[in-house]
Amino acid sequence: MDSLSWPGDLSSFALSPSNLVPLLLFFVVFYLVHFYQKLRGIYRNIPPGPQPWPVVGNFGGLLLPPFIRRWSGQTSNPNIGVMEALTSQANVYGNIYSLFVGSQLLVVLNGYEVVKDALSNHPDVFSDRPDVPAISILTKRKGIVFAPYGPVWRKQRKFCHATLRNFGLGRLSLEPCIQQGVASVKAELLRLNEERGGSGVDPSKLISNAVSNVICSLILGQRFHHEDPEFRTILDLMCRGLEICINSSAVLINIFPLLYYLPFGVFKELRLVERDITVFLKKIIGNHGETLDPDNPRDLTDMYLMEMLTQQAAGEEGSSFTEDYLFYIIGDLFIAGTDTTTNSVLWVLLYMVLYPDIQGLCQSGSVNITSPKHRLTCQHFNQTCLLCESWPASMTNPLRIMHLMMLPSNCLDFRPGPGRDRHKFRGYTIPKGTVIMPNLYSVHRDPSVWDDPNTFNPARFLDDEGKLLRREFFIPFGIGTALIYSGAA
Repeated sequence: MDSLSWPGDLSSFALSPSNLVPLLLFFVVFYLVHFYQKLRGIYRNIPPGPQPWPVVGNFGGLLLPPFIRRWSGQTSNPNIGVMEALTSQANVYGNIYSLFVGSQLLVVLNGYEVVKDALSNHPDVFSDRPDVPAISILTKRKGIVFAPYGPVWRKQRKFCHATLRNFGLGRLSLEPCIQQGVASVKAELLRLNEERGGSGVDPSKLISNAVSNVICSLILGQRFHHEDPEFRTILDLMCRGLEICINSSAVLINIFPLLYYLPFGVFKELRLVERDITVFLKKIIGNHGETLDPDNPRDLTDMYLMEMLTQQAAGEEGSSFTEDYLFYIIGDLFIAGTDTTTNSVLWVLLYMVLYPDIQGLCQSGSVNITSPKHRLTCQHFNQTCLLCESWPASMTNPLRIMHLMMLPSNCLDFRPGPGRDRHKFRGYTIPKGTVIMPNLYSVHRDPSVWDDPNTFNPARFLDDEGKLLRREFFIPFGIGTALIYSGAA
């Protein structure tokens, strides 16, 4: 019996170069047609923006070698930072514009009115957190900073906020701990200055240690000496990890997540940093479990472990209060809190060096801090405008935490069905799952609301009587915390 064969005897067909090229061209053309059809369909009426590349989006230039970028004219001005570049795009496309990271749509919000409108008037729509691959790999979508918005996040955040308040966060009862750190930094700076004969001292590590110790006293119940080798190593690793995530080729993990697992370069270094910090924090959690005294809780970790035991005793199944979730909460507070606060303090010191006249006014304005009979307290900080000007001037967190466009079932603009999972915002249609980036840098560099915004001028936060002045456009930590300084005043 004759064997079965394909019609036309396709067995002679082989993937020779002459056959492979047309096949690849077919798939490329098919993908491009599908990509741009999607742009015209799902992304119809989105905010304007630069034309994205297929697959890689608007950041494809990062994949090109420097000499090709120079040849093609894509080399950016080295004197323009990322924030200036993002803000300048608003001059071309408007205060609401679109970018693509791979196939992920990002909408950048610029200017106070737009940012406030999105975050204050549409909180239910713009409250979620995006699934950014690099962050999700490291945090497993747990904790309180990058976790998705929902019942679990609300419970965890409420518990942490109440517990930290009980241990002094935001209250004068925390001042002795802060004063201890200030005294330690002062003594060590004087010692190092004398030891080095006035040749100069780098205060960054001392300040990082002091800031971290305030956080550690709240969440870990202990302080570390600035010469503790393990603690110093962890702080250095933390800084290095953040630097890798932001200022290296590791940002490409957000386009191609599998790059995280490459066995070389910054990708391997990032995994090693994550491993060492994990070992350090989990060892402390383990020690807390072994020495837990329910009658005398020492810190957030003890309170969290007690809540775990309470829920277990009550027979609650599927509780989100677990040691694993506790680990990511501690990581959020320890890493994010140390880095941002340390950078804020270092920027203040830099401005005091650059503006000695303002430094003199700060010293004499409320208290003579050089006198051994006086010391600077939280009450004195309430009387100065220095920190208010330093936060927006330095912009240690200019994009704040990115948000995710979602459509809750009780949203009036939500209509289930194909093509209807979108939200109208200022004339544009934003699809569900869009990442929202509030550009706070643009708010604090807006000449229409700030006089000479690029000049360091703390006096802009004082009224005619020298009292702290509330500025509506002052939102260094985003909408919702804009009035934090006025409450303290």
